[in-house]
Amino acid sequence: MELQLQDIKGRVVGEVPVSRTLFGAPFNADLVHQALVMYQLNSRQGTHKVKVRSEVSGGGAKPWRQKHTGRARHGSIRSPIWRGGGVTFGPHPRSYRRDMPKRMRHLALRCVLSQKLEAGRVVLVEDFDSITGRTREMIRALSNLNTSGSTLIVTASSETNVVRSARNIPRVWTMPANLLNAGELLKRSNLVLTLEALRRAEDLWGEGSDTVEVLPVYASAPEEEVKEGVEPEVVEEPALEETSEPAEAALDEAPADDEPDASDVDAESEKQEGEA
Repeated sequence: MELQLQDIKGRVVGEVPVSRTLFGAPFNADLVHQALVMYQLNSRQGTHKVKVRSEVSGGGAKPWRQKHTGRARHGSIRSPIWRGGGVTFGPHPRSYRRDMPKRMRHLALRCVLSQKLEAGRVVLVEDFDSITGRTREMIRALSNLNTSGSTLIVTASSETNVVRSARNIPRVWTMPANLLNAGELLKRSNLVLTLEALRRAEDLWGEGSDTVEVLPVYASAPEEEVKEGVEPEVVEEPALEETSEPAEAALDEAPADDEPDASDVDAESEKQEGEA
C-alpha cells in the first residue's frame, strides 16, 4: 500500500509505502461509535449546578399561618413549587469520565484512518519547514493541496510556526501525532500528514504496537547455579560428647524402682514371726 507524497506547492515528489495494519483495517461501526461516545463524554467538564431549596436565599419565615386563611398550606416561599424556589432533581457536578481498553482505542483509530484513506481524504506532505508562521502561507499551502472543508494537520511534534500559521484559519486544526485519536478524526473531513508524522503514527499504532511480552512462568524456583571452580560450602554437624562410662553400664548400675529394699524385707519377716 502506497501514498503519494507531495510538497506544499502541490507537486507529487514520489510514493511512500504505508503500513497496511494502520491504513488497511476493516471498518467496525460499533467500535468506532463506542470510541466517539467516550471522547465526547470525556470532553464534558461536568460543572453544571442548580440550587435546591436549602441553597436558595430567603424563605426562612412561614408565608402565612397554617389554618383559617382559605389558602394552601406552605412553609417556605423557596419550595420547588414556588416561582424562584429551589430546583428538584436538577443537575449537580459530576464526572462523565469513561474509559476503553487500549487495544480497542487503537483499533478504532485504525478503522477511521483506513476509511479516510479509502475515501481519498488523506494527504501526505513532505514537511512544513518553509512555513514561517504567516497565515497566508498556510492558506496557500492548503489551497495547493486541494483540501476543502475542515482539515486536521498532524505533525510529528508540536511545531510553533505551523500552529501560528493555522490558528486564525477557520475550520483548520493542528495536532502532534501522539495525540491523534478517532474522535478528532471523525470531527474533521480531511487529514494532512507530514512524512515524519506518518512514521511516528506507524511506530505508535502500526504492526506490533499492541503486542504483549509474555514472560515465562516457572512451576518452581530454579535451582541455584554453582559457579565453576568454587566448591559448595559444607556445613559440619557438631559431634556428640563422649561420656566417661558406657550408657548400658550406667543403666545396669541404676536401682530399679520395682525391687524392694533390704530393710523393708527384714521388717516384713519380723512382723510375720511376731504374728506366729
